[in-house]
Amino acid sequence: MKLLNFKLNGEVKLGVKTEQGILDIEKAGQEFNEDVPKSMKDLIKGKGLSTIRKLADRTANNSYPSLFLNEEKIVYQPVIQNPEKIVCVGLNYLSHVEEAKTEEIPKAPVLFSKFNNSLSAHNERISLPSKGNLFDYEAELVIVIGEEARNVEENEALSFVFGYTVGNDLSIRDLQFTSSQWLLGKSADGFAPIGPYIVPAEEVDPQNLNIECRVNGEVRQSSNTKHMIFDCATIVSYISKHITLKPGDIIFTGTPEGVILGLPENEQIWLTSGDEMEITIEGIGTLRNILE
Repeated sequence: MKLLNFKLNGEVKLGVKTEQGILDIEKAGQEFNEDVPKSMKDLIKGKGLSTIRKLADRTANNSYPSLFLNEEKIVYQPVIQNPEKIVCVGLNYLSHVEEAKTEEIPKAPVLFSKFNNSLSAHNERISLPSKGNLFDYEAELVIVIGEEARNVEENEALSFVFGYTVGNDLSIRDLQFTSSQWLLGKSADGFAPIGPYIVPAEEVDPQNLNIECRVNGEVRQSSNTKHMIFDCATIVSYISKHITLKPGDIIFTGTPEGVILGLPENEQIWLTSGDEMEITIEGIGTLRNILE
């Protein structure tokens, strides 16, 4: 099941991708007199997944066309809005560590953060800021936390996950390395696109997913999440032992090799206005954004 947020008549609404189109959960609940979550936040905090699955099944025979929208015409919204925390993991694939010319393999997850101003949606055009020049992509699997997680062990960590989505940890490399802190190079407006869908955790094996980035149709990154140095369970457990994770928090889990930063200097052609980025993760979807 693929869950999403979209905007209709000025409101952000919850939907499900189906063969018939995007099922409007609020309208489907009214049609069948079912109590449904009004938002992704409500869904994550509640127990509405089974009801949503039931509504998707009941409408699968295409007898209720008024409950569906044409996906090509909807306006996507970030699949998570206003998370309390956006935590990111750096240097989490050995191949990326090598291309980044880092001397040592991390002994613990390398953590940094982005802020809510960085969030953007599938198909959203992202404006390049006036500060900085070296713009780069990073294809990443993103964890969506479903339950409060504090001091949890690795063997139980994934039970606190609601689902997974696709992310692009856009970076401004010349700002990222102006100091030992990466914040300025990571938190520009719109520089954390996520989506287009969240897939519930029970439907995903997060450690065996092909992950790919294309720029203007050219493959730049191609790997699999099995190559992470620290897997998703380790990441969730590690963070929870230092910071309490809350429902709706999101975690960018790191990027594989193939970023522009990892190329020889004479081959580095940085992202620029008009470039189209597509991040695809097996079983979840393709996140598309154009820079302007």
